[in-house]
Amino acid sequence: MLATAAAVGAPSVLLAPLGREFGWDAATVSSALAIRLAVFGLASPVSGLLVDAWGVRRTACCGLALTATGLAASLAMTQAWHLVLCWGVLAGAGSGLVSLALGTAVAARWFVTRRGLVIGLFGAAATAGQMLTLPALAAVAEAQGWRGCILASCGLLALATAAMSCLVPEGPGDVGSLPYGARGIHPASSPPTAGNDRGTVAGIARSGLFWALLGSFAVCGASTSGLVQTHLVPLCADVGVGPLQAASLLAGMGALTFVGSAASGWLSDRFDAGLLLFWFYGLRGLSLLCLPFSDLSFVGLSVFAAVYGLDWIATVPPTASLVVARFGRERAARVLGWVFAGHQLGAAAAAYGAGLTRSGMGSYLPAFLAAGAFCLFAAAAILPLSSARRPSVQEPAAAALAAGERSGRHRRSTTRV
Repeated sequence: MLATAAAVGAPSVLLAPLGREFGWDAATVSSALAIRLAVFGLASPVSGLLVDAWGVRRTACCGLALTATGLAASLAMTQAWHLVLCWGVLAGAGSGLVSLALGTAVAARWFVTRRGLVIGLFGAAATAGQMLTLPALAAVAEAQGWRGCILASCGLLALATAAMSCLVPEGPGDVGSLPYGARGIHPASSPPTAGNDRGTVAGIARSGLFWALLGSFAVCGASTSGLVQTHLVPLCADVGVGPLQAASLLAGMGALTFVGSAASGWLSDRFDAGLLLFWFYGLRGLSLLCLPFSDLSFVGLSVFAAVYGLDWIATVPPTASLVVARFGRERAARVLGWVFAGHQLGAAAAAYGAGLTRSGMGSYLPAFLAAGAFCLFAAAAILPLSSARRPSVQEPAAAALAAGERSGRHRRSTTRV
């Protein structure tokens, strides 16, 4: 996931080199990146289906290979539609297959306890891949040109593909092991819940919790990738904060996502996921609503960036935990794929809508106020639907373990008699 995030983030440092060589303006290159974002979201549900049909290893290798193919083919591009096809469609589809849906499937198969922490680390990898490698890729692009940067990204993807195909087993049973925390008992699947209907799309769509998670994750994408990540730097320019300082704010947010995501995963293993989502969305909404009423100085924006960075990926572990607990381990990747598609579509809508707000009203602040209100609405909507308790994947395993212990005591008692 980190390698894929790094590879698909590489084009963001190639806007100027491509413009110099082909005469394309920023809007032309950005259109390919926007299409990549949309295709990424639409490929996430496909990732869940392929995990069920092919398994984790084949799905991951297919996604990595498709991403590398798109980037490698762009070395020979000469027209703008080549860019859209290679970076937008091929790389977008490949990176969508290696998304959070895949990571959730791995966490559900390999972990009974500490699952939230693992999902949090996967979410951080998807964000941190760009932050960790972009400076190095930018240096390669400066020294070797944009083609050297693309080749470096393809090499990273090839290394990740080799590691997945050679080193990663499909499940704990392939190596004679049990999921982490199973304590000698294979955890049973979550029992079917209302509106599940054996995991069919129609059955899942009849679940109120599914739509609440889909809607709230769309708000998550709109308030993070679509609004803050895309428009924070232009907002800073509007209030007199320089581009270098604005970039440092985003870099600080990226670093804090590690802490926030890991902490959220730790909390998801110990507290109710719906209650955590209520607080995470609520705090995010309050920070967005308070921002327009601050002095919008660099210090004030730094405080906002610190709070927002800790909350950026914090919604991922409890959302994934709710999906696994309420829809079952076997259907988790499929359901989360659709939920993550909502995240990306919400991000695309917010990116476009905030631009319209800036052009029509001359300010980004109404967009930030609207995003804050949507976050508060998401917090209020998710709490009542998630509070109806359903057995989680840990509970059947614990019940089976307790039943085994009672059976063992009964046999020992009968032997003594």
